[in-house]
Amino acid sequence: MTIQRTPPQSAVSSTSVADLLERVLDKGVVIAGDIKVSLVDIELLSIQIRLVICSVDKAKEMGMDWWVNNPVFSRQGERTEAIEEKLDLIAGRLERLEQER
Repeated sequence: MTIQRTPPQSAVSSTSVADLLERVLDKGVVIAGDIKVSLVDIELLSIQIRLVICSVDKAKEMGMDWWVNNPVFSRQGERTEAIEEKLDLIAGRLERLEQER
């Protein structure tokens, strides 16, 4: 009589890194922490850290879309600078035309 041994079955299902990342980005994660440095009961430094990890869609849903109007992160900033340069050129030409009259 031979005894066959089977590996124990785990009740916890395994999750791949991709599944975990998808779940975190879909639902969102907030990490909060406070750091305080004190010396003889005198608070010298206080730092509050708030970190939100989520997808862009979830961030927009929560009302966090600061990058949309920030010229550093959007192409609109490039267009705005180009438009301002053109307006400056037009204003300079208009001044020269008015002085010629």
